[in-house]
Amino acid sequence: MDLDVDVAKLKLMKASHQSQQYRLEDNLLKTFPEKIEKNKRIIEGMKADIRTLSGHPLPEEGFVGMKVKGILLDDKENAGKALLETFKDAKGLEPIAIGAYRGFQMFLTLEDFGRDYVLTMKGEMSHRVTLGRDARGNLVRMDNTLEKIPERMKAIESEFENLYQQQELAKAEVGKPFPYEKELVAKTARLIELNTELNLDEKQRPEESIAKEKPSILERIRQPTTRETPKRNPGREMVM
Repeated sequence: MDLDVDVAKLKLMKASHQSQQYRLEDNLLKTFPEKIEKNKRIIEGMKADIRTLSGHPLPEEGFVGMKVKGILLDDKENAGKALLETFKDAKGLEPIAIGAYRGFQMFLTLEDFGRDYVLTMKGEMSHRVTLGRDARGNLVRMDNTLEKIPERMKAIESEFENLYQQQELAKAEVGKPFPYEKELVAKTARLIELNTELNLDEKQRPEESIAKEKPSILERIRQPTTRETPKRNPGREMVM
């Protein structure tokens, strides 16, 4: 029974090892190349958006300007109010083009079952921010989102390096044999041997027990039969 348990455990371990090998092969052939290529595109897009942002810096005084529905607004207060006015145009998840800000096109959607107005500032990449009912506060949120593009790019670059490391580790692991293969083969062979012996023993035992419990009928017939003659009691014999 212990050997049977050991073999079962080793088989499960081998199946897990094989599944891991299949995953590694799939990652090397498909997953890693796709993710690496995607991250390359994101990083290049982020770099392009950083260049766009550098070309439209925030002035130390005044307002950089915003175009809303084709009208260029140079006043921050008016731009914030015009942005709030666009809320009535958003009907759902279908993006509505509402203007441009700092070199990025602006699109508005109504999300979270009609609770959130989400502004997407689109350059090479998309940068999303949830707007509120505060006109000036919305402009601050938009600037904060754009200013965080370099930070987001660094996170993508870190993920990019991590993907390369995972890819190299996968290359080192793929193709490795099951480390307990010899033990599995030896114990499986021994288990088969024991099962064969037990099966043979089980086949022999019923015949032996029957032979011991039920002797041959011919032998019983051949045995002589003896009868005992009842003893007579002289004191009780009847005199005729």
